[in-house]
Amino acid sequence: MQNNKAFNVVLVDYGSTSNYRRGLIKLLEHYNFVTLIQCKTEQQLWCKSRAINIALRSIDTTSCFVGDIDMLYHPEFINVLEKETNKTKTTYFQVGFLSEIESKKEKEFKNYEVAFKSKTEATGMTLYNTALLKSINGYDEFYNGWGSEDTDVHMRLQNAGHQVCFYTKQLLMLHQWHPKNYRTKNDVTPFHSSLEQVNAAYLDLVSVIKTVKANTVYNWGVYNQAHYNALETVIESYTISNKIGELPAFINGVLLVKRDLVIQLEIIVHKDYKTTKQKAKALLGKKTIAFKSMQSLNNSLLECIIRNFRNQAYQYQYNRITNRISLTIKL
Repeated sequence: MQNNKAFNVVLVDYGSTSNYRRGLIKLLEHYNFVTLIQCKTEQQLWCKSRAINIALRSIDTTSCFVGDIDMLYHPEFINVLEKETNKTKTTYFQVGFLSEIESKKEKEFKNYEVAFKSKTEATGMTLYNTALLKSINGYDEFYNGWGSEDTDVHMRLQNAGHQVCFYTKQLLMLHQWHPKNYRTKNDVTPFHSSLEQVNAAYLDLVSVIKTVKANTVYNWGVYNQAHYNALETVIESYTISNKIGELPAFINGVLLVKRDLVIQLEIIVHKDYKTTKQKAKALLGKKTIAFKSMQSLNNSLLECIIRNFRNQAYQYQYNRITNRISLTIKL
């Protein structure tokens, strides 16, 4: 719908289901300006930073705009981007949020009724000088789940002495309403209950220690399809319980030691967890078996993956109904 057609789109499909992937390929046959990058990461932690970096690695244009999939754009948007392009200045844009009812209507951009507008702290929709963004190693891939990764980039650019500006001259983007299915109890995809707080604390450190370059320990924007294909052939399988000590022992004795193979881990509830016998022993002051909750083990294992295996191909599920955690990973 843009008045200026001088642009290309890199669309990153980071973890859609197979039916959606097939439908997307068919749809994009009608849009030759779109390059599709599909990452089969549907059973991994959502990592917006990695998705963006995979696209960033693929482009060589002078400038790039990072936008979310749920946006509607003003017909003059590309013309404004061209005027705002700058080698040392970064510009991010105000967004108008639509209600659920308004989002389902088909209108011209100017006729949508905006519920409210974003403030300066909403930093997601940003125009970058490509070389400048690459010079700080793109987005920090420590951030998984939701929150802080956009502000982190802006903060690191400012730490390097560059200007970051908030564009409010006219409203150029509308955010469509959508449900947040990833936070429901029945969703078995990876979810860390306090990861947003971890991200926020990590962001605070960026300000304190004046970080400029991210991803200095691990390479960034990495995706290897062959490694994901290899997940279909498990070489070694392990089962542990929620008894205290078993997961740390497995991490240090297997995950951090094994190389060049696919392993599968199942974490199940110990047969004595929360039994009457254990409760009676505790009341009598006798020695009991110590356990961790499955939620605690889930968080610990996901933190281990973020810390040590963020570039590895893996599949992860935590079924809160059956109380079982499963991990398949290419080491």
